[in-house]
This record gives sequence, structure tokens and C-alpha cells, in this order.
Amino acid sequence: MKLEGKYKFAAPQQKVWEAFTTPAILKQAIPGCESLTEYEPQKYDALLKIGIPGVKGTYSGKFEIVDAQPPNQCRMIGEGSGTPGFLKTETAIQLTTEGAHTVVNYQGDIQVGGLIAGIGQRMIGGIAKMMLNQFFKQMSQALES
Repeated sequence: MKLEGKYKFAAPQQKVWEAFTTPAILKQAIPGCESLTEYEPQKYDALLKIGIPGVKGTYSGKFEIVDAQPPNQCRMIGEGSGTPGFLKTETAIQLTTEGAHTVVNYQGDIQVGGLIAGIGQRMIGGIAKMMLNQFFKQMSQALES
């Protein structure tokens, strides 16, 4: 399943880049994130507890930031699993400046398996978009403080 979109932050590009690569800020912004540990530079272990019907459960996983070209672009590669199933994702992220704002464009691919694959791509797509919106809102709040 493909996901793409953009989000505009009222912050300078360098500040947005730093937020996207700071574990404490990421932990606050990722919906349901119980823990986030950097075990090597730009490689993370994560534990998420999701309460949304259809994907409800606890997931453990890893993700890493690769091909980073600060503060302009990177790719995030991740995988996670839990009782409801598993997911793998790869997302390209590009940051650009528009006046006093930073625009984050993302294009990604998500693969799911197990029980969550049975709920249908439409529902998974809607849940993924909802979680992305929550992430961006939390990230925006973190940048404002």
C-alpha cells in the first residue's frame, strides 16, 4: 500500500530536521509510543501500544534513518510485529523551505501481514493516515514549545 502527502510546519527547516531525528521528540510524536531507544546512530528500537480497532495491540519493532542528507532528505525503513500481525515500511522524506515554513513531503510503501492484513487496505489506509495526522500534530506542538 502506498502512502504520500505533505505537512507544513511553522518552523525553520533545520529545526524540523532536528525534531525528526531527536529520539525524545519522536517518542512524544509517534502515536502509542511506549519506548524508543537509539541503539546505534539513527537506528531505533520501538514499542508501540495501539488502541485502534482492527490494529489494536502491542507492537515491537525497529526503524532506521538512511541516506540522510541533513536538513533536506532521508529515508526511514522500519518493521514491527505484534499479536495482530506485522508491518514493513519504507518512506522517503523531503524537507523544503517555503518562506518561514518548512514543508515535509513523504512517499512510502507499507506492507502488512497476519490478522491486520485481513481488515482490508481501505481501512488500513485510513488508520495509517489518521496516525500520520496525529504524528504531525504532535510534532508541530513539540516544535512550538
